[in-house]
Amino acid sequence: MSGLLSERTGHVLHLRLNRPEVRNALNAELIRDLTAAFEGVKDERCVVLSGEGRSFCAGGDLQWMQSSVNLSEEENLEDARKLGRMFEAIDACPCPVVATVHDAVFGGGIGIVAACDVVFAAEGTRFSFSEVKLGLAPSVISRYALRKIGESAARRYFLTAEVFGAEEAQRIGLVHEVMPHDHLRARAEEVVRAILLAGPQAVRAAKSLVREQASAQDSPSAADRCAALLARLRVSEEGQEGVKAFLEKRPAAWATESG
Repeated sequence: MSGLLSERTGHVLHLRLNRPEVRNALNAELIRDLTAAFEGVKDERCVVLSGEGRSFCAGGDLQWMQSSVNLSEEENLEDARKLGRMFEAIDACPCPVVATVHDAVFGGGIGIVAACDVVFAAEGTRFSFSEVKLGLAPSVISRYALRKIGESAARRYFLTAEVFGAEEAQRIGLVHEVMPHDHLRARAEEVVRAILLAGPQAVRAAKSLVREQASAQDSPSAADRCAALLARLRVSEEGQEGVKAFLEKRPAAWATESG
């Protein structure tokens, strides 16, 4: 079974994360398929992204995370670059990307959301930049998340890994609208219709304009620095302990609820 479902309807490409048994968690194959799908966009005028099953994307797949524990820093660097390439493919997609999200949007799932152009969330959706709980940092996704939520919100949620709701996600700019789950599809279709009424080249030019005016942190060297940071943290003593503790469903050695 494919981890990514793809369907074209007219000028619109519909992509659905399809690993419902693991809440659409990211693994090497899904990362590869998402990258290829977005890098392959050519004549489409819009991409609609959603998730099958209970959650939109609950973060990293346990087996994928387990494999990173045994990789060298250089191997982790290559792995992090592949992850970064996926986010860049979504962000750089020449046409608008509309996402509908629900239930859980953690870790890399937030990175996907941050790289999309228009995001609608179901009521009750939960978000978390969960990396620091694993002894890691949201480094690869930071390029996209910072543009959406700004430094102030990042200083809180990057550092605390708190779970926050859909209304807070809307307040800080991560999502655009919050609504009942059964309204997501219709609302996405309304936005798609608006996009299709606009000039195709004008829409692409407008998206390119926004990206070009983004801050200097989006330089290729910045992307490499983010990937290098994730690789270094993955092989660090703290990163190894954090990921192992998560996989073993126990508190990490440093975890404490008191000062």
